[in-house]
Amino acid sequence: MGQVGTYLNFAGNTEEAFNFYRSVFGGEFEGGISRMGDVPEVEGQPPIPENAKNLVMHVGLSILGGHMLMGTDATEGMGFKVSFGNNVYISLHPETREETEKLFKALSEGGKIEMELQDTFWGAYYGSFVDKFGVQWMFNCEEK
Repeated sequence: MGQVGTYLNFAGNTEEAFNFYRSVFGGEFEGGISRMGDVPEVEGQPPIPENAKNLVMHVGLSILGGHMLMGTDATEGMGFKVSFGNNVYISLHPETREETEKLFKALSEGGKIEMELQDTFWGAYYGSFVDKFGVQWMFNCEEK
């Protein structure tokens, strides 16, 4: 069976972000946290700088409905430039209003709420925010 996931790039604080997400959703990181220092040296490629070896190469956390949230540290020192924009939201569809409110409150802590949870014209209990790490979330609960 296939799986859908969302991959997030962070500028050096992936572990902090994923520890926060794990505190909200529970569970364990699938396969633990892979570090840049775990990457084997490849002939013709420069070695991983000493100050980057503890950065996160990959981490995965199963959240609602088996959706896989994954991330990596994509630092400028390693040739990446993270640019958070308005093109990616993680859309969660909890089963109950109670679960929606609990997750919305926890994940939005320290972030910026765009739309408070409210009943909408399309019949859902909906809200959205940008969390304290710059990741955009939307909630859509169909429970009446």
